[in-house]
Amino acid sequence: MNLETIMREDRQSILSEAVEAVRRAHLEHYERVGIRTVHERLDDLLGMVIEAVLNRNLDPVIDHATSVATARFEAGVDLSEVQTAFNALEEALWLRILRSIPAPEQAEALGLVGTALGRGKDILARQYVSMASHARTPALNLEALFSGSDRF
Repeated sequence: MNLETIMREDRQSILSEAVEAVRRAHLEHYERVGIRTVHERLDDLLGMVIEAVLNRNLDPVIDHATSVATARFEAGVDLSEVQTAFNALEEALWLRILRSIPAPEQAEALGLVGTALGRGKDILARQYVSMASHARTPALNLEALFSGSDRF
């Protein structure tokens, strides 16, 4: 099985795994909007990742991440919550790749997915920092991104 087949044919399973990971994380704003909305948001993100990987063009992910960052920042959602949702989708994709793609082909598939989502997470963080630098807001809590930050 190749990456395109996995992303298209296993899309619902991948989404279910990612949604479950977000649910287990008990993210305040994501719990508030409900599982259906979380599923829709992750489905939108996965659609952008699929498009980016298949077309070897990061523009859809960049545009999506910029839009998501702006919307979530304005809604008061902490950056760590949004990054966790991106990470949940990435983990679900990686696990599916490792289970379904022959070992010699895994590096390329993992690299493609990692590049698309990594760029998305980078844009997301940059947009948050840009907006936070212009407004006093609790929406940017970088300590939440690092374990052990409570030891200081």
